[in-house]
Parts: sequence; C-alpha cells; structure tokens
Amino acid sequence: MNETDPDLEACAREPIRVPGAIQPHGALFVLAGAPPVVVQVSANLADYLPDGVRQDAPLFGPLADLGDRLVRWQASGERYFQTRLETEGLIASAHRAGDRVIVEVERLGGERLEAVFSRLRSFTAQLSDEPDIARSLPAVAGFVQQLTGFDRVLVYRFDADWNGQVVAESGNGRLPSYLDLRFPAADIPAQARALYATNRLRIIPDVDYRPVPLVPVPDPQTGDALDMSQCQLRSVSPVHLEYMRNMGTAASMSVSILVDGRLWGLISCHSAGPHMVSQALREICDFVAQALAMRIAALARAEDAARRVMLSAVTSRLLSAMSSAPDWMEALAGEGEGLLAQVGAAGAALVSPERLLSVGEVPPEAAIRRLAAWLDAQPRQDLFSTDRLTRLLEQAPELAADLAPEMAARASGVLALPISRLHAGWLIWFRPELLHTVRWGGNPHEKVREQGRIHPRQSFSAWQELVRACAEPWSEAELAAARALGSAIVGIVLRKAEELAELSGELTRANKELEAFSYSVSHDLRAPFRHIVGFAELLRERETGLDEKSRHYLQTISDAALSAGRLVDDLLNFSQLGRTALVTRPVDMDKLVAEVITSVTMAMGNRRIEWRVSPLPVGLGDATLLRQVWFNLIDNAVKYTRDCDPARIVIAGETRNDMALYSVTDNGVGFDMAYVGKLFGVFQRLQRAEDFEGTGIGLALARRIVERHNGSISAHGELGQGASFTFALPMTTERKGRALA
Repeated sequence: MNETDPDLEACAREPIRVPGAIQPHGALFVLAGAPPVVVQVSANLADYLPDGVRQDAPLFGPLADLGDRLVRWQASGERYFQTRLETEGLIASAHRAGDRVIVEVERLGGERLEAVFSRLRSFTAQLSDEPDIARSLPAVAGFVQQLTGFDRVLVYRFDADWNGQVVAESGNGRLPSYLDLRFPAADIPAQARALYATNRLRIIPDVDYRPVPLVPVPDPQTGDALDMSQCQLRSVSPVHLEYMRNMGTAASMSVSILVDGRLWGLISCHSAGPHMVSQALREICDFVAQALAMRIAALARAEDAARRVMLSAVTSRLLSAMSSAPDWMEALAGEGEGLLAQVGAAGAALVSPERLLSVGEVPPEAAIRRLAAWLDAQPRQDLFSTDRLTRLLEQAPELAADLAPEMAARASGVLALPISRLHAGWLIWFRPELLHTVRWGGNPHEKVREQGRIHPRQSFSAWQELVRACAEPWSEAELAAARALGSAIVGIVLRKAEELAELSGELTRANKELEAFSYSVSHDLRAPFRHIVGFAELLRERETGLDEKSRHYLQTISDAALSAGRLVDDLLNFSQLGRTALVTRPVDMDKLVAEVITSVTMAMGNRRIEWRVSPLPVGLGDATLLRQVWFNLIDNAVKYTRDCDPARIVIAGETRNDMALYSVTDNGVGFDMAYVGKLFGVFQRLQRAEDFEGTGIGLALARRIVERHNGSISAHGELGQGASFTFALPMTTERKGRALA
C-alpha cells in the first residue's frame, strides 16, 4: 500500500508535534531564560504542584531545589533529566525543546522494583537463550504483557513500503488476535513514524480523556507553538483516538524498536478498558525494546557477514573461470550454477549486441533484448534492481505490452549490471513471481468520509489480497556480490589497470562496512552493559538494608552484564579478524601448545587431567592467530571434560599430502554428529549456556582463522564419549621437507 491519496496526505500533515495540550495523567510547565522562569503551564498543574510554580517567576518554595538542579543539568549538556519528588509523590522529567526546558510530572507507581528487576533478569536470560529473532519476538511480547498488564501486546514490524505486520502477540483473550495481519502504511503516516523514531515511548491511558490545554497556548515571549515531540504527556491526534475506538481499544502504549537508528517496528500494547502504566515500568519496556533492537542488529549483521563471505567465494570461482578462458562470456555462462548462486537467482542472461547467452529459467530472448535496450537508454548506473515487475512497468510503460505477459511468471525480480564501459552489454539475473496471499487487518482500501474529512477505517477483520508480480527481495549482500562481480567483469573486459582500481574501491567499501560494524558493536553494545553493572553497584551501595536475596539478585544482574560484555568483545574480535594482516612464517607448534596448556591450567584448581601431547609438525602461518586457534580448542576440551575424573586430552599432529594436520581429542560430554553442521557457527552452542560457560563464538573464530590460512577444520564426536577437533594447514614443498626431517 502507498500513501498517495490526497486525503491521507492531508491527514499526514496534521500538526501532531504542536497540539497545545496534554493528557491529564500528568502535568507540565515550561522554563525559559537565565535564570529560568516559568513561561507556560498546563491548566491542571495545581492538581499536582499546588505550590512552588508561578508564571513569569522562577521555581520557589518546595521546588526551589528542583530549580537549582535544573540549572545545573542545563549546564551539563546531558540530554534528559529525571528525579523523584518524594514529598509530592511525583516523578519529574525534563528535556530541552530549542531554548526551552519542558518539565513533566506524573504520580509515582506503587510497584516493587526489586521484584521487577528479578523478572527482568529472568527475561534477559530467556532472550539470550533464544536462537533467532523469530523466537525472541513472542518472548518480548509475553514479558511486556506480564509486566504491564495490558490485554494485548503486539510486536509490529514495518516492511520496505512501511506497511506493518504483526509478527508476535501475547494476549488474555479480551481483545481479538491480530497475529500475522498486515496494516497499510497509511495507518501510520510518515510524520507519525518520524515521531516514533524521535520519541520512543507513548502512552494513552484513556482514549476518552479530555485534553488539558497549555496556559497560554502560544509561547508568550515568541508567539510560537510549543514543540512537544519529546513529551510523554503530549495530547494525540483526534484521528488516532478515533482509530483506537474503531479497534475497540480504550488504552494503548507503544515502544519503538530502532535498529541502527531506523524504525524497525513497534511494541504496541492495548487494553479494552482504561489502563495506566507507571513511568518506571514504561522505561523498563523501553529497555526491553532496546535490548531486542541490539539483538536484531547483531544477528542481522552476523547473517549478512556470513552471506557476504559465501558469495565472495562464489565470485572468486567465477572470476577464476573467466580469467583463464579465452572467451569470458562463454566461461561465465558455463559456470551456470555458480552464476545463479552469485545472487540467488533462478535464471540469468548475458546480453551483448552480438549474442545472448542464458542460464536457468529466463524469459524469451525478445523480451530480454527489449529490457536490455530500455536499460541502455537509462542514465548510467552501476546496478539496477527491482523485486516487483509492476514497479518496473510503472517506470517504463512502453515496456508493458512487451514484457508483462512474459516477465511475470519468470522474471518479476530483475537485477542488472553493465558489463562494459565502452559498449552496450548487460548481465541480468531473474527471479520468478512469488505468488502469496497477504492477510490485512481490514480492507486497506477502505476510507470513511464525513463532513469533508477522512476518517480511519472502521473494520479490522482479516481481509485477504492475492499479491502478484512480486519476487523475493534482493538482499544487500546479494546486491554487493553483484557489484563485485560487475567490477571484476569490467576489469577482464578492459584488460587495463582499471581492474585494480575497481577492486580497490570494492575493498575500501568493504573495509568501511567492517569498520562501521566494529564501531557499532563497541559503541552501541558495550555502553548499556557498563551502565547495568554501574547502576547495580550504585544500588547495592545505596540500599544498605537489602536482604541477602536482593543482593544476590543484584550480583546476578552484574554477572550477566559482564558476561554480555565478554560476548561483545568476542564479536568485535570476530568482526575485525578479516582486516588483520597475516604475518606468515614457520611456527613452532610445540611451543605454542605448551604456552596454551600453561595458560589454561592456571585456572583449573585441583582438577586431574591426563595430558598426552605428541611432537607436532612445524606449521606455516601467523603465530598470534594460530595461538588463538589452539587456545580455543584446548580451552573447550578442558571445559567439556569438567565432570570427568580423570579428564584425558590428547594433542597430536602429522603431515599428509602437503598439509600439516593437528588434532585435539577429549573424553568429555561430546556431541551428536547430527548437529555437527552448526558447531562452527556464530552463537551456535550444542550445550546449554547454564551448564558450560562461554559465548558461542570460539569455534567460529577458530574456523575463520584456519580458513584465512587456506586451511580447513572439522570435528567428530559422540554423546558422552568425547570429541575430536582437527585442523589442517597447507605447507610449501620447502616447509614440508623441514617438517618431515
């Protein structure tokens, strides 16, 4: 669904940032100047602060100290301010709006924070145990519903066109289920989505509330309306309230899920009757949403990185085939399976003025040449892609008659790149139509007009629509792989130094992506865990009267955050490995292993371990990185033989077929060979985290190091009978002679 309807555009221009009123579950006043004086108040302020606030005057009396603290906060440059006004039973929050300071007050909640922290600890442990996002989302919905008491909690995800889909739900049956339903982008206009990205939290405790106006409504000094974008109490659009009533919800709360600064989705909460949630619980929900966002980002980056590595290997094979062949087009078409795997396509065509070579399922030649001619006529670009044939035909209506019948079934998805800078020529991949039925929450085309203005839809019953002429979207990794192959082809065609320049540009972009990933991990993930540890320590020092169980809870929170911090460090090491330059030289493996065993056994206590270490062939590689491989394998062997008495660990090596082979074997818990494919993946663990410590990255790091040395690593195990890990490194002929001697 798109947002081109004029009525919807008018609705989207509603001044929701400057409503001039608040909801009545709190009060507000505005400070300006130095020293700050009160310039605006909400009409209900006296119900919350009967003394200490007077317009055109500084805060006085019982609020004089608050005024002093606000002055110091303004000078600090910190973004937000919050404090408890215990005497008044309020919590006060402040933020800047231009040169104004807006202070909001609400009643303190009555919940016991110790119990909430305990539940939060259990939830974070559950979230960390979920293997993927699909299972994490229902856990988040269930936890927020239990924490807040709303009748229904949805996790709502936006697609590329800003349509939303309910991807997880938790409810008590008082409201209908919306699981798997979609809602059109027009339901949340662009300016509302922008506000969700700016202000992550919003609550409407009672849909039938009476707005409380500001006094005066315009700023008395400037005459401008007050920007209330960041206000928790901001009065909302009447259209939105009507939308809620049409849905049968009397109260709502939304928490934005921001992934890498972009609005990924919402945690949307609803109740059939009025329902209030304290500010403390709302902020915990915000923390949960941020934790989910960081997990989504980390897993998406790991998946994208793995996909890029796989596709780069395909690119290398294609490039090798083309470089060694007299006719690079014939060679590329001959690598049909690899050419399709390069971007996950069902068909591909190489088009030049003289010939057309195709692989897999493609449209007829006439349709392909018509598409290539249209691409030639467009402004020069390094890549053209679409996953919707209808969009392509909207751009080029002159193609509709020629392409629509032939392209829909075999080529609803098109990815094209030029293969020459001097002559016309294209490499075009095709994806077939992916017919699917979308279940909308009501007819997305329904509009209700009354007295000249548009009203929200009145029905949210499931409404099905068959979607045609759409293919599976091209991922960023696939687009990058296509660009990489295009650059390589141009280099082969031109046979000039341009090849090195193009590849250098691709490497520079790849390095920037890795640097951005490293910065995001170190900056975005480390800080929250440091804050958790710090605040837990502060709470332990401040609340000296906590019982032993409460102190245990705080210690558990600190330990969990420290463990998460170690996971961040491991992720950072994993992401940076690709940029680490290899210093290749002969490596004394006996010495490396002895150092690692000494390091590992220092923390073993009184455990009995029988070490059986055979002489090892000298290796060829980077000693620092190879030491990390040995450490990860030996440390795993020690860890997973914890319950064995005695534990037996065998370390051996040999040379075979120009390869040096090394193995670490133990008699520990072992593993089921049915899951050996998962063993070397990031975050893949075959044992429970509570039974054996670790972050699930060690073996993935070991594999990446070995593969950077052009080697391989494998594993064999049996449940209860131990495990054996073997890695092989290539040797030059000269090295082999010395190793065998």
